[in-house]
Formats: sequence, structure tokens, C-alpha cells
Amino acid sequence: MAMEWNRLLNAGRLCRPDFPEVPGREAYLQDYDRILFSEPFRRLAQKTQVHPLYSHDHVHHRMIHSMETCSVGRSLGAGVGQALLEAGRITPDQVLRIAGHVQAACLLHDIGNPPFGHSGEDSIGGWFAAQFRAGTGLAARVPAEQQAEFAHFEGNAQGLRIAGRLEMARREGGMRLSYATLGAFLKYPCTRPLRDAVCAGGPAPYAGLKKFGAFSADSALLDEICEATGMLREPAGWYRRHPLAFLVEAADDICYRIMDIEDAGAVGDLDRADVAAVLEDITGKRNREEDAAMPLGERVALLRALAIGAATSTAVQAFLDNYDAIMCGDFDGDLIGASVKADAFAELQRLSVERIFAARRKTELEVAGRQVLHRILDHFHSLYGDLAACGWDQAQFARQHPHWVQLIRAVDLDLRGVTDASRAMHSLADFVSGMTDRYAVKVRDMISGAL
Repeated sequence: MAMEWNRLLNAGRLCRPDFPEVPGREAYLQDYDRILFSEPFRRLAQKTQVHPLYSHDHVHHRMIHSMETCSVGRSLGAGVGQALLEAGRITPDQVLRIAGHVQAACLLHDIGNPPFGHSGEDSIGGWFAAQFRAGTGLAARVPAEQQAEFAHFEGNAQGLRIAGRLEMARREGGMRLSYATLGAFLKYPCTRPLRDAVCAGGPAPYAGLKKFGAFSADSALLDEICEATGMLREPAGWYRRHPLAFLVEAADDICYRIMDIEDAGAVGDLDRADVAAVLEDITGKRNREEDAAMPLGERVALLRALAIGAATSTAVQAFLDNYDAIMCGDFDGDLIGASVKADAFAELQRLSVERIFAARRKTELEVAGRQVLHRILDHFHSLYGDLAACGWDQAQFARQHPHWVQLIRAVDLDLRGVTDASRAMHSLADFVSGMTDRYAVKVRDMISGAL
């Protein structure tokens, strides 16, 4: 059974399925604007992408990466949409809808990432895992079946939580983005307990099960999105990916792999001549002679632009080559890996692992970032523990612990809906993961008395 574009491009809104579209303000345009103007998106400007925040003006942070990704995503969607239109598989208006929903989902794709890059995810997860092993404190009261989703903290799941629950005054459905955009956003349409039950400790049998994209507390939101878009559900309860999720993933892969290499050349982790050489594996040798006076940095920038264009074209072709398998939920890979540029991108990945991720400055700052996050988590864990000791009665808590009230006011901590250990630990994770790199350091200094 194949998925259908009429359902996949469902413009209904999360928790408001009958919300009407406004002519000239289609759902994907409204989605884009709601994401762009949200505070979590704004904070991405002070969150590490790969290279810890430098004084160097051209190094990428999460916001720039997200905006570049949504540009590439729009091109991927437009290319695929035009080809499907010419093949008679979609209607003319669906070309713009495909491009628009991919673009909006790309803008959203990193909104749940914590401070200090991917090491921040590991740091938060490591802290929770240590609490569960110790078996003491409030964290230890989280039900055993939910502990893995904290111990393996996942920015993708936090992103759905932000978009579907926390934003827009925490109204039902959060930002109330369209089902189509949220379906495209769901790289891993499963919860952690379900993923672990399917994988049973072994390798994931499907690309969408490599990680998890929704916390157990948000499983109803996940089901609503997947059912509204007609994503295929397996008997065990997990879903096959929305076809547009492969385009969002490809846009992310193209941008971070190419731009990480360019950034590494800018900050000196890689020689720019080596960067140029590896980018030429994607672009191919140019037919005309290069300007001998062209600075090496400018040549790298030119090759980067050409590489993005070449990779985008090959990703579109990979989607079309695997179209039937994608629509039936049988495609189990990624578009870059299935493209003719797979070997060149594998070399980019090798360089990243061996030379960028292991760079001394990056390693030192990740170690420091881990200590910053753990210090904050330790301190605020005690706050939530005292709230629990007051039976979750915030009035009693305020009377007994005025010092915590001062801290809550200082950091604008949101305790709405915190009535048990699981909700408390989600609230703690919401708070810490939402910080920027610099704000995390500021809070650490404040609670340590280092003002």
C-alpha cells in the first residue's frame, strides 16, 4: 500500500484539524512564519552547530545552519515536485506545497537541540543516566519504562515537544503547525520505549528507528500527525517515514557536511587546500582555468556553492529513483547515501570524524560544557525535589523555600503542570535544553556565586 499525496500534504493543524487556510497564506507559509518568530528559534543564534561558538564571524551556529538547510530543502522540494508534476503524479498546486512544507520543516529541524551541540545531548542524557543508576533523588522516581528517553536525551523528540506543546502559551497543539510540516519534520516517528521494543538491543531494522522522535508524554501528538498524513503504521505500533522527511534529512546532510568542512578550513582545523580538494570530489573538475589570483578562501566558497548545487541535484534524482519504495515505506536509507555522490560525502564524513570532531579546542569546550550542564542540573534537581516534598503544592513550596522562589524569578522557570516526577524531569530538561551556550554559562556562574 502506498502513501497518498492528498493526505501527506494535509494542511490541517495539530489539535485544530479543521482550521481553514487563507488564500495567499497557505499553511506552509504560516508554519514558516510561526517557527521563524518563535523564541526557541531565536535562541539557535547562540547555540553551537559543530564548531563551538567562535569570535570568527563566518563560523556557523544553529540558526544559520537551519536557515541554509531550509533553503536547500526548498530547492529539493521544488525539484522533486516539478518532476512528479511532469510525471502526472501530483497537481500543480502541490509542487509549491511540497517545497513549502519541506522548507518549513527544515527551519524547525534543530529547534530542540540543547546548548553545546550534540555533546549537549550526551551531557544531559549522561546526567539522567547517572541519577537512575544511583537510584536516589527525584529523578529516580521516574517510571522505569520512561527512563531511557531521559538517559538518551534526543533533540528531535524535544523539537516535537517544543512545537507541539510548549510554544504559543502552551495552548493545545503548541505552535499548531500543519500536519504536513510536522510529518516532514518527524525523522524518527516513534517513541523510545517502542523503538527499544522493536530493536531488542540490536541494530535498527529501519532508518526511522535509529533514534526516537517523540517522548512517551507526546505519543498522542505523534499518532495524530501520522494518522492525519496517512503515514504507514506497522503492527508493532511504529510508523514508516513521511516521504518529505527524506528530503529534510538530505538538506540537513548536504548543509552540515559541506559547511562543517568549510568552517574547519576557516578556523584552521583543516588546511583550505585540503578542503578545496575534497569539495572537488563533489563538484568535479571545472572546465575552465581558475583565476590564479583568486584567494584560497574565495575558491573554497565557490566550490562550496557548486557542491551544494551538485548534491541537491543528485538528491532529487535519488528520491525519484527510489520513489516507489519511498511511497510504500520500503526505502531504508538516506538520499545522499543512495546518490551518485555517496562516496564523496563519505569522505567528508571521514574528515569530520578524524579531524573536526577530535579538534583540541572543540574537545576542551565540550568537556567544559558538560560540567556547566551537570552543575545546573544538579542544582535545579534539588529545587524540584523540594517541590515534590511539598506535595507539588506551589504555594506551600513558596512559603517554605523563599530562596528557590528567588531563583525561579531570576531565571523565569516555568513550573506549570509539574505534578509528578516525570513531569518535573521533563520541566527540568525543557529548561536546560532551551538554554543558549552563553546563558548556560551565566546560570552556572550565578548559582555558583561567581558573578
